Amino acid sequence: MAILQLRNHIPISAPARREPVDGTESTMRVSLGFEPAWFHRRCGIDFSELWHHDPYYRYESLRTMKQELVKDFPSVTYWDTHYINDLATISGMYGAYVIPQVFGITLRYAPDRWPDIMPGAKLTIGEIEHLEVKKLLEGQFVGELFQQMERVESEWGMIHGYLNWQGILNNAFHVRGQEIFIDMYDKPDFVHNFFSIICDVMIQLARRVQERQRRSGFYIDQLSVSNCTVNMLSPDMYYEFVFPYDRRIALSFERFGVHTCNWDVTPYIGILQQLPKMGYLDMGIMSDMAMVKRHFPETRRAVIYSPTALHDAHIETIREDMEKVWDELAPCDVVMADIQADTPDERVNDLLKICRDIEQRGEDP
Repeated sequence: MAILQLRNHIPISAPARREPVDGTESTMRVSLGFEPAWFHRRCGIDFSELWHHDPYYRYESLRTMKQELVKDFPSVTYWDTHYINDLATISGMYGAYVIPQVFGITLRYAPDRWPDIMPGAKLTIGEIEHLEVKKLLEGQFVGELFQQMERVESEWGMIHGYLNWQGILNNAFHVRGQEIFIDMYDKPDFVHNFFSIICDVMIQLARRVQERQRRSGFYIDQLSVSNCTVNMLSPDMYYEFVFPYDRRIALSFERFGVHTCNWDVTPYIGILQQLPKMGYLDMGIMSDMAMVKRHFPETRRAVIYSPTALHDAHIETIREDMEKVWDELAPCDVVMADIQADTPDERVNDLLKICRDIEQRGEDP
């Protein structure tokens, strides 16, 4: 069976997600994303609690933000002011903390950044041991989430968007805190039980949300896991504690992918190869990208480029980095996420031009 690929997708003002490929992808497709402070400074958008809870405010703010992006970066084709379905969206809601809120973790909001975990908001071992998947999915937060989707459909029809489900270890870290890493040594059975609960919640809630979206006319059947904390574990520990649940998730959806953030994916290549339906895999530029390309020929690959490097590096250094990506990983996405508020537009446009110039050599790598 052919692997159904995903490509990187950064909803406007939201953390990066993935979406199905559609055949229009260029050999070095640049996926741009900007931190909320960028939009707050230029457009006056307030990303406090209202943005995440009121689809009408979110709709109008996204219209304003898209107009600014089209004006500043005219060569980018995936922002279309005539396309309005992506304004009536659930993308970006609650940032990276959908699942932690199901577990009762409180968020704090700010006008110029994504929400984060309230300091001290974590569960104890005793609290986790009494968790039940059914009760979690009947909680207040889940009800509010579906109420928002109902409002979107009643006003605009299609429920567009991609929630940020994170991954097993990320969610465990958000709910339990850094103690989860100690638990792996001291209480491995507890960790597996906890991870199994998280996995069930992710699968069941994502299926419910996506089924509701499909009924509204937005086709979605996917889950890409965000393993941003994977480099906190050795490959053996990843295989023991996280891999079984990543595999369960992969088998539960039509499309699947793995986000490893801006880390070195090389030590995990052999294990990640064992996951089914690998439609997407990203990595940091320090990874052995040529090895990734050899071992994942059917996977849509992506490299995460540092927003600090974009801001600070000499332009020739950026060009050399993109040449390396072309030589070792393309065809692929170049994920330029979290662009800082004070990064000049000229620098972003320079990156886009560099990648276009490299592509115009005429031959695929």
